[in-house]
Amino acid sequence: MAAVEPEKKVEEEEQAVKGGELLFCGATAWDAVGRRKGLEGNLISPTRLRPLIGINISFVASGCTSCHCVALDVDGRCYTWGRNEKGQLGHGDKIQRDRPTVVSGLSKHKVITAGAGRSHTVVVTEDGDSLAFGWNKHGQLGTGSAKNEVELSPVRCHVSDVSNTACGADFTVWLTSVEGASIVTAGLPQYGQLGHGTDNEYNTKDSSVRLAYEAQPRPRAVASLAGETIVKVACGTNHTVAVDKNGYVYTWGFGGYGRLGHREQKDEWVPRRVDVFTRHNVLPPDAVVSAGSVNSACTAGGGQLYMWGKIKNTGDDWMYPKPLMDLSGWHLRCMDSGGMHHFVGADRSCISWGHAQSGELGYGPEGQKSSAVPKKVDILEGMHVISVASGFAHSMVVVDRTNVDDRLEQLDVYDGKASFEANEEPQNNTLALKKAKKGAENSKKRKNSKDLPESEEDGESSDDASDEDEGKLNGQAENKRKQNARGRGKSIGKSSGDKKGSGRGRGRPSSAKKSSESTPAKSGKRGRPQKS
Repeated sequence: MAAVEPEKKVEEEEQAVKGGELLFCGATAWDAVGRRKGLEGNLISPTRLRPLIGINISFVASGCTSCHCVALDVDGRCYTWGRNEKGQLGHGDKIQRDRPTVVSGLSKHKVITAGAGRSHTVVVTEDGDSLAFGWNKHGQLGTGSAKNEVELSPVRCHVSDVSNTACGADFTVWLTSVEGASIVTAGLPQYGQLGHGTDNEYNTKDSSVRLAYEAQPRPRAVASLAGETIVKVACGTNHTVAVDKNGYVYTWGFGGYGRLGHREQKDEWVPRRVDVFTRHNVLPPDAVVSAGSVNSACTAGGGQLYMWGKIKNTGDDWMYPKPLMDLSGWHLRCMDSGGMHHFVGADRSCISWGHAQSGELGYGPEGQKSSAVPKKVDILEGMHVISVASGFAHSMVVVDRTNVDDRLEQLDVYDGKASFEANEEPQNNTLALKKAKKGAENSKKRKNSKDLPESEEDGESSDDASDEDEGKLNGQAENKRKQNARGRGKSIGKSSGDKKGSGRGRGRPSSAKKSSESTPAKSGKRGRPQKS
């Protein structure tokens, strides 16, 4: 999640109050994204959403593991849409929403900022209160209890005087104005991302080697930062980046790929200062901070963007912050990082880059799918960007309508399905296949997720197999059923014809196949195909 500065320039405050038009690009098959490939319905160019046309949106939020979206308008109304299997949309049900829908449970509050995790959402009101909804297995809603695994409607978080919030996959960070407790955390402590000096690991049973991590449902101040005033924060899947009022940067949590910027891949259980941003290179008050699933970023002296962690799919990881020279000289106002892509609002341009599969970079039908280097989103050139948000496989950008109304009119409009038309079948499939896949799930859960940093790169932690892996299994089961249904009649006929003389039970054909494969290998050179 990208950080939001509590102290903005006057001109930026005016822009935020004014609001603008929300544009969306990326995946819209919310139930299947990240679980199945070859999805349909991707919006590959920035597209207007029918329910939000003419609405003045001031802020958008999503997360690097999020398959849902949050948008706030200038009047403090909160709109949510996307995946809703854990109630993360806050509408009192688990029905997927393709269209932005006002959260009625927040109608009495004026919401000023928000954060989104994998399956939970947290909002902050004008009065300094915080409310949350969605999955609460690890206590990430901060309600003081993890007894209720799912909260379908907004519930109050046990924090006060809140100015900002950010969400990791399964944990939440709040910034408050309480002296000595400017940063407060709750949720999953597995990699030390809460900053309390422990991962709260324990054995599930005395006789078992299976490990679990104690939920932390009561928001607790980060003790080692009690003497500092934290003014900005951003969360990746399982790591946290924070900036204090003096411009020093602290990181903690999962250290894979160097995303903490300490020149090593060690997990940090308490905040550790990043040595690059000290002395003459502290962050200015208007700095931008962002954290992706496997990387981190911020702007430092002169507005130069620094990044660290896994930056590209190929090449070495950046183990400490390095300047991204492609964006030298640009004035970055906002930035957010998704699964493996980045979106930036700078000057009068919108810039994106990274590894993308679903059109989330917004380059359009003529443009490339992914880009290793920052590249302008041409269709938005000349527009003033107010806010950006990047999700697991989607992006949102809010642009000022001033002098560009005619250009916005030319953009595509996406209707989406009404909530009662939304596809509820995946949820039914999940329930139907739950028992059948229980064994497979349990075997996956037994693996220690510390040894599986790659699963994190996909925005899925192995601790939550019941959530994400079940969806994958459902996708595989569906594909398998389709293949069987398609090929059942023909394959039987074909196999009986092909294996006419070799049928001595099931084991026989494999050995026959083995011998037939090994015979030509003797005559030809090893590892090379034999010439015909």
